[in-house]
Amino acid sequence: MTALKQFLRLEAPGIWREGAEAQRRAVIVSFGDATLVIADDRSARALAHWSLAALVRLNPGKRPALYAPSEEPGEELEIEDATLIDAIEKVQRAIEARRPHPGRLRGMLTAGTIGVVVLAALVWLPGALTAQAARVAPMAKRTEIGRAVLVDLERATGAAACHSKAGDAALAALAERLPDTAQVAVLPRGLTGGRRLPGKIVALGRDTIAGPDTPEVAAGAVLEANLAATGQDPLLDFLRWAGVRAAFSLLITGDLPANAVSGYGAHLLKTQPPLPPEAALLAAFGAAGVSSTPWAYARDPSGESVLGLIEADPFKGRPAPEPVLADEQWVALQGICD
Repeated sequence: MTALKQFLRLEAPGIWREGAEAQRRAVIVSFGDATLVIADDRSARALAHWSLAALVRLNPGKRPALYAPSEEPGEELEIEDATLIDAIEKVQRAIEARRPHPGRLRGMLTAGTIGVVVLAALVWLPGALTAQAARVAPMAKRTEIGRAVLVDLERATGAAACHSKAGDAALAALAERLPDTAQVAVLPRGLTGGRRLPGKIVALGRDTIAGPDTPEVAAGAVLEANLAATGQDPLLDFLRWAGVRAAFSLLITGDLPANAVSGYGAHLLKTQPPLPPEAALLAAFGAAGVSSTPWAYARDPSGESVLGLIEADPFKGRPAPEPVLADEQWVALQGICD
């Protein structure tokens, strides 16, 4: 590289010292071809040629400026002329800009890679952490969370779940009668149909026991709620709603943060579970030994939208293997909210 053309004729006085022990002497400093030329101020004989690319400023920001031809101590050049100093700085900046910077490119690539990894972690990690927290939670913790959700449902509806000695025994019998169900609770208002909660708990609306004249309707509501949750773990649903902080706390400490469940009951009331496919629902009724016709008519008294559940009832024209509840249990369940 050559020095910038506008500086090729620039020169100014300076003080030069050939070595650490040498006498300082007056010189003329000018630009050469990629060099700084130091010449005797009387004879104009060149005394030294310093590479502009290797030139080192010994006292950055101070005047007069002190330069050296390299990092090695010894030879020095003192310049007081502001124009020449500024020209040297400008030429050095131009030389630096034209140099390849493999380290800078490597740094940019590294920073870009780190950025992509961080972004991927931000997108992937919360979901993965939440899924892992739901996956490893023991049944006892699931049941504890499910009962806390039931309490929040009671708060959201403004009424506690219905209880009576005979009615509670009937609910326990219903849960035992149906597969994959640990507990059934009935809310007196605010809820229609059923909702599956963590811990194999199903909350039913009073509509499933007060109007019908057969326990197959309550059983159908439980089966449908369970089937709607088959592809989606209720605990995972809750943790996604509660957020990554709740999932992290559950995963690390085994407990949820205080008030983590608050508000989830209202969310459940506003969220209608997906309607399971008819074929899957019929299979669930068949496996549980429950007729699907009563539940179909409870959902649609005209029967038009649930014709498949009526016509393909696994126990159409014949009794189920065993009743859902004994008559006295059904009567007790119907009166549980009175």
